[in-house]
Amino acid sequence: MSHRFPIRVYYEDTDLAGIVYYANYMKFIERGRSEWVRELGVDQAAMKRDDGVVFAVRRVEADYNSPAKYDDELIVTTDVETMTGARLVVRQTVERDGETLFSALVTLVAIGENGAPARLPAAFRRKLN
Repeated sequence: MSHRFPIRVYYEDTDLAGIVYYANYMKFIERGRSEWVRELGVDQAAMKRDDGVVFAVRRVEADYNSPAKYDDELIVTTDVETMTGARLVVRQTVERDGETLFSALVTLVAIGENGAPARLPAAFRRKLN
C-alpha cells in the first residue's frame, strides 16, 4: 500500500545555493507520513487521548541522491516495510519526475505517556493488514 503526497519546493526550503537544504527532506517525509496516517483514518490526537500512545522516530537511514531546487514539484512516497507489536518501519522517497532524489528507511516506535515502548493500537494495526 503505497501513499503519495505532493510537495512544492518554496524559497524558504532552499539554501544559499538555491537547492533544498538537507534537513528539509526530514520535514518533507514527516509531512508525507502524517498525511499517510491521516488517510488511513487514524486520528493521532485521539490515539494519544484514548490509547495513551504516540509515534516517535527511533532511527532514520537516509540517502541524498540528487538535489531538489526552488519551485520543483516533488512526490513523497511512503511504503510499509515491516511492522511488529510496537515498531513500524517505513521506506520513504522524495521524487521529481520519477527520479529518486532522496530516500530514507524510518523506524517508528509506539511510546506511552511515560516514554516507554507501547504496543501499536489494535485499530492501527488492522488498518495496515
